[in-house]
Amino acid sequence: MSSAAVPLDLEVWRPKFNPWLIAVVVALAAFMEVLDTSIANVALPYVAGDLGSSNDESTWVLTSYLVSNAIVLPISGWLAGALGRKRFFMTCLVLFTASSLLCGIAPNLGLLLLFRVLQGAGGGGLQPMAQAILADTFPPQQRGLAFALYGITAVTAPTIGPTLGGWITFNYSWRWIFFINLPVGLAALFLIYTVVEDPPYLQRLRDAKVRLDYIGIGLLTLGVGALQIVLDKGQEDDWFGSHLITTLAIVAVAGLVALVVWEWYQKAPIVDVRLFKSFNFASACLMMFVLGIMLFSSLVMMPLFLQTLLGYTSQLAGLAISAGGLALLLEMPIMGQLTTKVQARYLIAFGWFCLSMAMFYSTQRIDLQISFTSALWLRVSQVIGLGFLFVPITLVAYIGIPPDKNNAVAGIVNFMRNIGSSVGTSLVTTLIARRSQFHQQVLVNHARAGNPNFQNTLHGLSQRLAHGGLGSQQAPMGAYARIYRSIQAQAGSLAYIDTFKVLCVGAAVMFFLAFLLKKNEPGGGGDELAAG
Repeated sequence: MSSAAVPLDLEVWRPKFNPWLIAVVVALAAFMEVLDTSIANVALPYVAGDLGSSNDESTWVLTSYLVSNAIVLPISGWLAGALGRKRFFMTCLVLFTASSLLCGIAPNLGLLLLFRVLQGAGGGGLQPMAQAILADTFPPQQRGLAFALYGITAVTAPTIGPTLGGWITFNYSWRWIFFINLPVGLAALFLIYTVVEDPPYLQRLRDAKVRLDYIGIGLLTLGVGALQIVLDKGQEDDWFGSHLITTLAIVAVAGLVALVVWEWYQKAPIVDVRLFKSFNFASACLMMFVLGIMLFSSLVMMPLFLQTLLGYTSQLAGLAISAGGLALLLEMPIMGQLTTKVQARYLIAFGWFCLSMAMFYSTQRIDLQISFTSALWLRVSQVIGLGFLFVPITLVAYIGIPPDKNNAVAGIVNFMRNIGSSVGTSLVTTLIARRSQFHQQVLVNHARAGNPNFQNTLHGLSQRLAHGGLGSQQAPMGAYARIYRSIQAQAGSLAYIDTFKVLCVGAAVMFFLAFLLKKNEPGGGGDELAAG
């Protein structure tokens, strides 16, 4: 069967059930998985206390999930072709749901980490398969609306996760953050079995037996696994000051380079790296990578700033950023409609412009006197641009790509976004720590005995403490301590401003790249160039 016949098959094939019913079903499964990448973050101290482990050991609950998830993502397209997409999707859902139950009843940290690895492996196939199913289920003119529904799950779930996880852990138990997956997973499994089906070209791919690429899988596991551990543990272990991190970084680079070279010459690669010959696909992957950085870095920074420098509780910080998730929820359907009227590259450019301006605005608004209302609206401004990016970038990734590559496209695009989220988290935590040290050193230089302003402040503060009941010796020591805490807070605030400046520049660079993307016919979903 020639490749030219594939578009014809897709043109005549339509699912038996309403496409929007299918969209809701697969989006439900993807939402559950994306939610689980962030819901456990706030529960780590409770996990450590309950299982008798240290806080450092408990962070492997996150790392183990991310590593196995990142390994499965890029090969999900190959697995869907070999097993059948519906069968692979259901297998991932069964594994994810069953391992969620096992995580919830884990008696010790070792077993919890093992079950998190299984959960991450099952979850790795849910996001890309949901996206690929939507790409095949909807006609090109409705694909933007379908991706908007999927975008709601991918962009809002990480925002909801920490708040929901904190509430469940505080009011019930950390084990319930895993148990809540059971009813959702079982319902999604039944609905997928009932309404989802594979298009004809996938049935042919499944019938064509392909040899398992053991070397490719080995290189992928080695490279991606090492990279994920480096990103997750780098700041904690002082990056290249640690022999372990240095070794893993070398292994990651060597493994990924070898993977690209090996897969380039394979007839049936597990990761179709030849897709990167398409400028649009390569650019979309880069943009999705940067989008992952932007989404998760700002998602990490705002609660961290509010809790560490302003003394907010985790619940109050979660409320402050929840408005951003609500704004995205309202924006995504509108974005889906706009893709049928405006070229994707112009929407993308506008999104990067809004995001760059929002990050610049953040540098002007972040200070130690910011109110709850101001923080809430600041978060809203930071996510407005994100809504203009996810759907159009996803559409652009499919321009010029044959429909039988939909599974591979979805797997790689989602992999780039997930790796970007890990890079974003590592980037901001490192920048905040390093720039805080820098600014603290600069500010301390002004707090010297020869500085009359410092001496006046110290003397006045000491007098107030003495009038408050401290002794003549304790009052100056208390004054020094308060000044030092003030310096630390100011240095931290300046570090956040520096980090937002970096994000502003990154979004600006992507703004200019957007104009180099290929033109698409609004509402065409990318298929208009697939045959060309």
